[in-house]
Amino acid sequence: MKPRADSALPAAKAGRANSRVRLWYAVLLFIAAVFIIRLFYLQIIRHDYYRQQALSGQLKQYSVPAARGIIKAHDGDQTVPIVLNETLYTLYADPVFIKDPEKSALKLSEITKGDSHKYAKLMKTDNTRYVILSKKLTEEQRKRILALRLPGVGLQAQDYRTYPQTTLASQLLGFVNDEGKGTYGVEQSLNKELSGTPGMLRAITDASGVPLAASKNNIEVAPKNGHSVVLTIDLAMQKQLETILKEGLERAKSKSGSALVIDPNTGAIKAMANWPTYNPGQYFTYSDASIFTNSAVSSPLEVGSVMKVLTASAALDKGVIRPDTTYYDPGRWEVDGHTITNVEESGGPGTRSLADILNLSINTGATWMLIQMGGGELNQKARETWHDYMVNRFQFGKLTNVEQGYEATGYVPNPKLGDGLNIAYANTSFGQAMTATPLQMAAALSSVLNGGTYYQPRLVDATVDAGGKVSPKKPVSVRSGVVASRVSLQMQSLMEYVVTNHYLRPPFGSNYSVGGKTGTAQIANPAGGYWGDRYNGMYIGFVGGDHPQYVIAVRVNEPGIGGYAGSAAAQPIFTRLGHMLINNFGVTPRSQ
Repeated sequence: MKPRADSALPAAKAGRANSRVRLWYAVLLFIAAVFIIRLFYLQIIRHDYYRQQALSGQLKQYSVPAARGIIKAHDGDQTVPIVLNETLYTLYADPVFIKDPEKSALKLSEITKGDSHKYAKLMKTDNTRYVILSKKLTEEQRKRILALRLPGVGLQAQDYRTYPQTTLASQLLGFVNDEGKGTYGVEQSLNKELSGTPGMLRAITDASGVPLAASKNNIEVAPKNGHSVVLTIDLAMQKQLETILKEGLERAKSKSGSALVIDPNTGAIKAMANWPTYNPGQYFTYSDASIFTNSAVSSPLEVGSVMKVLTASAALDKGVIRPDTTYYDPGRWEVDGHTITNVEESGGPGTRSLADILNLSINTGATWMLIQMGGGELNQKARETWHDYMVNRFQFGKLTNVEQGYEATGYVPNPKLGDGLNIAYANTSFGQAMTATPLQMAAALSSVLNGGTYYQPRLVDATVDAGGKVSPKKPVSVRSGVVASRVSLQMQSLMEYVVTNHYLRPPFGSNYSVGGKTGTAQIANPAGGYWGDRYNGMYIGFVGGDHPQYVIAVRVNEPGIGGYAGSAAAQPIFTRLGHMLINNFGVTPRSQ
């Protein structure tokens, strides 16, 4: 019996249904495979790439500033800070997280008193994650800004220098600029030691750009704080020196000058100042940058007749003259077609002694001493011998390496090159045609008076690391045997003679040894030669008992009073400084 034809229909339908199921099943398997393969590609093969892409929106790197070392000075038996750090805050923004720049800028400007339009423009900066909006905000301003809870806005603490003594020792100290770099003075010279090493923080941030401190991806390198320093200066001496210098310059009708006191037996500078001065904490308010310069170390000048002390020291050391040597002074020398003459007070031609050369400040006498170094002639031997003393013994034309920014070397002419060398070297014997700084002169005189050792002038007495370890700085001997020890005693006596004969009555009494020498130098005309009516005055000298304890150098620029600049303007400042040291700073009287 044949089956009925309509019985095959359900079977056909069932087959087609199964085919569709298998098709959809295959499609689903394919789609699932595509997803699985894509996920494998993204999560396994490209994992690192997409992780970095995600982190780039959240990972920030912060520099963690190191605390700058403080600066201290001696105040009696104590040391006190004269340069400190004050924590202020830098306001910054991450433009990625700023939703409404205008609104955020307006709120911030109400607190900072800044320009809201400028803030808004910075917040719209492309291709950056960090823009600085304002600096030097106070703790109170920081708290008010944080209370706003503005996404993408943050504050970073930064130390700024504060100078509690205001103008005291300003050129000696220098300042730290807005970029955190020491400029001028000690701040510049010791910038590396004072600055320390900044740390680093890489932080995962939340959606507002706030670092997540608990994130395991944060990497922190702790900053290494800078070393602190203790200076050699004595605060009380520094204050009195600045007062005496200012009053002395006013009396001399001079607009500027310098003075310093140094320990000849160690090279330690006890006080050093310039006038006019400034407040390093407000350095940005001064338009004339020359006021920042420590002229005592940075502005060489032709020193004038104070050089005769060193010329005499060299001649005595060479043994070509003795303290009691006399000679006939002609009152003028003709050298290379030029005439060397003296001031009227020298007394004209006649028999003179070494003491007369210094006391009467005889230029021809200084030239005569130079001639003796040449065996009786002003020749190459004389020039080279004197050049050796100036450069290799007294260290002129070289940096002293005192801890100051912008130190100058000064100038000494080459004894072998150029025309007119004899007249140039004759002029150097009395402090013209060469230049030196007051500090160089004080250091050179110190080497003559202390027995013949040139100590490097220094301003640092000790350094203190971040852990509190103190490292004292020992005196540095640059050269021994500058002159023989006998010359030290001879020059001490000769300089005492000069002081005694330059005052109407003994100004310091018989219990103390005080010696010195004036210097008046014409100012060089840039067009050639010298100005006929412009002079600088200098004075170098010492105060002590049996031995010199302090060496003093004074510079007065273009005094406006009558008389010779050295004696009329610089000498009175030296006199007051000598009394100040004797009365207040432990000068030991003579033992007999």
